[in-house]
Amino acid sequence: MEWTDEGIVLGVRRHGESSAIVELLTRAHGRHLGLVRGGAGSRMRPLLQPGNSVSAVWRARLDEHLGTYAIEGLKLRAATLLGSSHGVYGVTHLASIARLLPERDPHEDIFARLEHSLDDFDDIGSAAVHLIHFELAMLAELGFGLALENCAVTGETTDLIYVSPKSGGAVSRNAGEPWRDRLLRLPPFLRHGEAASELSEQDLQDGFRLTGLFLLRHVLEPRGQGHSDARAGFINALIRQQARAAIPAP
Repeated sequence: MEWTDEGIVLGVRRHGESSAIVELLTRAHGRHLGLVRGGAGSRMRPLLQPGNSVSAVWRARLDEHLGTYAIEGLKLRAATLLGSSHGVYGVTHLASIARLLPERDPHEDIFARLEHSLDDFDDIGSAAVHLIHFELAMLAELGFGLALENCAVTGETTDLIYVSPKSGGAVSRNAGEPWRDRLLRLPPFLRHGEAASELSEQDLQDGFRLTGLFLLRHVLEPRGQGHSDARAGFINALIRQQARAAIPAP
């Protein structure tokens, strides 16, 4: 058995004295593990960092075997990504969410979204938007997508500013006003068909609250899991950065 594919490094663990088991999210073969001989050595270690894009050749005698990878670098983002606290937390969290996908099951849209997110991760605000969109995409991929294009009560497609915490459906301003204290806020950057506007700290926190609730309820808790520490670390880094930005210069 042999195939060649592009992949994004999700994680690495040492195997024996010099080898490593590498976990990739590949474009056409999904989340897939393989043994890299010499993967724990100094030559391969910079290549096998989370967030890097690689070309991988996988070989095994039988399809169900772990198999081995021969890996070459395509886009080595890790040095930049891991140079900031939000980058470290963000990449770690993206990898933890991607691990919710079943092994060896292709998810090309998720691969493309992860690649796009990692390519635009320098600014913490942009990184936060990508994380929220990635969590939404993962909910949809796992069968728990939110219905944010129409009001769940009236069917309207405009002025959607709330989300029902029960159904995951959007709710318009007029329909939701009597129950506004019980509804989640739908931030402008997640509203279907609405032009992008300047992000506020509240918008981003509302986005994380929205995706966090449904990920926890539908995906993590049924597996006996909770949100990753990296997710909390990223949100705290975001809050600290925004607090510093709000302090006027002397």
